[in-house]
Amino acid sequence: MRTGTVMWPIEDWPEMARRWVEAEELGFETAWVYDHLAWRGHSPWEEAFTSLAAAAMCTTSIRLGTLVTSPNFRTPIPTAAAIRSLDRISQGRITIGVGAGGDDHTSDGDVLGREFTPRERADRFAEWTRALDTILSDSPVTIDGEHWQTREVSVSPGQVQQPHAPLWLAANGPRGIRLTAEVGDGWIANPGGDDPKAYVAERLDRLRDACEAQGRDFEAMPKLFMSGFTDEPWTESADAFEDLAGAYAEIGITDIAVHWPRPGTRWEMSREVFEAIAERSASL
Repeated sequence: MRTGTVMWPIEDWPEMARRWVEAEELGFETAWVYDHLAWRGHSPWEEAFTSLAAAAMCTTSIRLGTLVTSPNFRTPIPTAAAIRSLDRISQGRITIGVGAGGDDHTSDGDVLGREFTPRERADRFAEWTRALDTILSDSPVTIDGEHWQTREVSVSPGQVQQPHAPLWLAANGPRGIRLTAEVGDGWIANPGGDDPKAYVAERLDRLRDACEAQGRDFEAMPKLFMSGFTDEPWTESADAFEDLAGAYAEIGITDIAVHWPRPGTRWEMSREVFEAIAERSASL
């Protein structure tokens, strides 16, 4: 089980730099940042790829990534180019979480000036994800899709990770799970329902079947659970975190992300517990 932390890109850079470095020093294996223009009314909210480039320059070993990048406001070519540059700047320490994105303004869902139906959002995400994978894997690339087109674009040369930085898909519906098995390098759970663990276990069973249909090794695929969005006591104590992490590991989760403590929110946590979680992460 790998443990990471999710950063809040709302502080001035000197404080953010200190936190990125501290996350590495505490022993977290990964550090993530949400990829939004703004989120739940917080401003300023720093841009994700710029933040990760800066974080890569002040850290040396911790793996960095987005949770999650979406086609809500990012198009394939500049997104692929940014991923390539992040891969090189970080010397191969970048993972890109991708998802269809939310459907409201707090998740950048309407910044393109129109609303998308659930089917349109799924269609756009599938085409966008396949385009990213292709542009990052081949050169030159021509794509003539319904939503995006490219003409002999060359982005892939020079990447540290091969064929490209891993793309982890936040996709929990049947179609998204099949897409994960087709082109994903990892899976991100979006827990729901009254029994989050049972919900995730059922999705993992679907993902296992989809991987088998694609000839993919389900066991080798990383699977991330985002803590802090359920009523489970993840931040109550280090023991509670360890027990929950163990329970999710039993159903197939390989990675857990815990939010950087944020007073006055549902992600509030004592400093003692946060540091203990990081310390125990190596033994989970």
